[in-house]
Amino acid sequence: MNAWEPIAAEPAHVRHAAFDVRRAGPAGRPPTPLVFASPHSGRLYPDDMMAAAALDALSIRRSEDAFVDDLIGAAPDLGAALITARFARAYIDLNREAFELDPNMFADELPEFARARTARVAAGLGAIARVVSEGQEIYNRKLTFAEARSRIEGAHRPYHVALAGLIAEAQAAHGFAILVDWHSMPAAAAKAGGRERPSDMVLGDRFGAACAGLLPARVERELEAMGYRVARNTPYAGGYTTEHYGRPARRVHALQIEINRGLYLDEASLAPTAGFEALKAHLETLTRALADADWSALRAA
Repeated sequence: MNAWEPIAAEPAHVRHAAFDVRRAGPAGRPPTPLVFASPHSGRLYPDDMMAAAALDALSIRRSEDAFVDDLIGAAPDLGAALITARFARAYIDLNREAFELDPNMFADELPEFARARTARVAAGLGAIARVVSEGQEIYNRKLTFAEARSRIEGAHRPYHVALAGLIAEAQAAHGFAILVDWHSMPAAAAKAGGRERPSDMVLGDRFGAACAGLLPARVERELEAMGYRVARNTPYAGGYTTEHYGRPARRVHALQIEINRGLYLDEASLAPTAGFEALKAHLETLTRALADADWSALRAA
């Protein structure tokens, strides 16, 4: 399937083994150009992964963007298509290139196309992570390339086929598409850049390469009006999804939003805090503002 070819017409709610899709309207006729994605909020840890794990489930779960899918769960009711991962980020990272793999993790030799030499792989955070966010090794044995291929073919590929289809539907209906890739960041990371006060949100647009400037400007204005401290591109400028799909010249605009977990989550227990509902309400306000905005300039971009 061509990466930009719409997926076949399907019901408004599609549940795949690897992801959930909820459309805001009928397939092929989305009411707005907005597509929301949450690739790191999955909670499923398959038995084959846990049997090979050196860590307990809670330790591995700390790499999740916990509950981000719930924070943006009202998006389809407000006009944005929504795709959310079901498998955990540590099992397969959907915000990486499919075969962005670390050869040192595998018992057998990887094919040349899978021997990635990226900064993410060097940090242990390739398509199949070697470590969790605290730097702890996830596995007590070497994996096999067959295991990696199974995760990629079973989860990574179908997720991105579905995401590309949603983008294509929005573009076909409106002449352009706006992809917002939602994430959360540790509270410690929100202090990056030597700021006196940590950022509440970080907007990543690949330093202007992934979308027209009016998109992050509008998001920033809406968030700041609600009292949030917003940063741009530091410490997160956008990952694989933003880089791969963000093509302003082709009228596909992608923006990554990182939420400070300290706003809504107890990072030790991974339980939502009292701030969860207020943040969710504010993100619904933001979504409504984006759905109602005049984006006609993007059609001509």
